[in-house]
Amino acid sequence: MSFVVDASVTLAWLFEDESNDYTEKALSRLETENALVPVIWLYEVANVLVLAERRGRITEAVSRQFRELLSRLPIQVHHLGLTELWSSATHLAREHGLTAYDAAYLELAMREGLPLATQDKTLKEAARAAGVPDVG
Repeated sequence: MSFVVDASVTLAWLFEDESNDYTEKALSRLETENALVPVIWLYEVANVLVLAERRGRITEAVSRQFRELLSRLPIQVHHLGLTELWSSATHLAREHGLTAYDAAYLELAMREGLPLATQDKTLKEAARAAGVPDVG
């Protein structure tokens, strides 16, 4: 079975102070399952890595190694069409008080009928309200 994973879980795989049993469980699921992500995941992960480099939290080499690791994991990027983005994701953002970015994860999980791995409390509550199971 596959699952949707967001950037909050993904980046915890790099930053030890953000890692916990929940995020490690999601990572270990990738040994036997695939993860799906909306295209915004690419930008979110890249942005956090660049900011972490600028702040001296990680080096460019660590950033590159982490991106290489992610590229080897069974993570599939799903592209949402303009119609779906402007209707479904926007509706979910409004309905659940989410950012449009977070609504993209919820929309993907709902559309594919998959559980969602997130550490974001608002997104977790929205998923629960929408009937989307958590990976935990």
